[in-house]
Amino acid sequence: QDQFLLAAATIKTTLPRRHYCCGLEEIMAEWLDSVKSVKGILLDVCGVLYDCGGDGIVIPGSVEAVTRIKKSGLKLRFCTNESQATRKKFITKLNRMGYDISAEEIFAPGPAVCQILKERGLRPHLLVHDGLLPEFEQIDQSNPNCVVIGDAADNFSYENLNNAFRHLIEMEKPVLISLGKGRYYKERNGLNLDVGVYMKALEYACDIQGEVVGKPAKAFFMAALADMGVEPHEALMIGDDIVNDVGGAQQCGMKALQVRTGKYRPCDECHPEVKADGYVNNLAEAVTLILEHLNN
Repeated sequence: QDQFLLAAATIKTTLPRRHYCCGLEEIMAEWLDSVKSVKGILLDVCGVLYDCGGDGIVIPGSVEAVTRIKKSGLKLRFCTNESQATRKKFITKLNRMGYDISAEEIFAPGPAVCQILKERGLRPHLLVHDGLLPEFEQIDQSNPNCVVIGDAADNFSYENLNNAFRHLIEMEKPVLISLGKGRYYKERNGLNLDVGVYMKALEYACDIQGEVVGKPAKAFFMAALADMGVEPHEALMIGDDIVNDVGGAQQCGMKALQVRTGKYRPCDECHPEVKADGYVNNLAEAVTLILEHLNN
């Protein structure tokens, strides 16, 4: 009984406030039920493994946490909306930080959108970060019939946005594809506007609905699950974005935890539409809880 109470007290700190009124047994049953069925884990990257900006700053305990997941036998994939670098350079960056991660484990919007462009015969006008341009070297960009935008950072000038607008507005059937739908992300100098803001501006200007490649699109999550051979109810998403990580995963039928690192803000726990299945201080704490209850 003492062990039960101790475990429940630990878990209580990770659950959203809406659960605090629940009985102890109810809290334990809900969390344990979701953990004991877990066969695979999806991890966000920026804000979970490291804080963005420059070469990135590793979040304490996250390197060891990833290693523990892999040694546990759980399947693992990384779902990121990173669109400031090619997947190859992104993986090199993660490896330099100490993470043992391969290309096959990373699901990023750059390679995904290139596959879509080829399959649909689309020729993009690109408004993306310079670091992502090499990803599109094999893509025909002549006479564009769509616009692709990513986290272009300083390339989001009025001139460049207006140029993207002009391409779209002149198309008979305008196609706008956005690499993610984030509102903002965190760097060392504070919060920065993300690609979703500019996507909305172009949607409004052209009176169209853009397509999202990346989180929170269902197809993006489902591709990662299919690669693991895991059903949604057997997977757990861990991220710092209440809408794109948590909300996107839950819409696919997964359970989702939000870490209190990265872009997390206390008001996320009172979000009017999305409620995480649990809140943890960081990835290391999440992995400890998951592995403890899987082994019980």
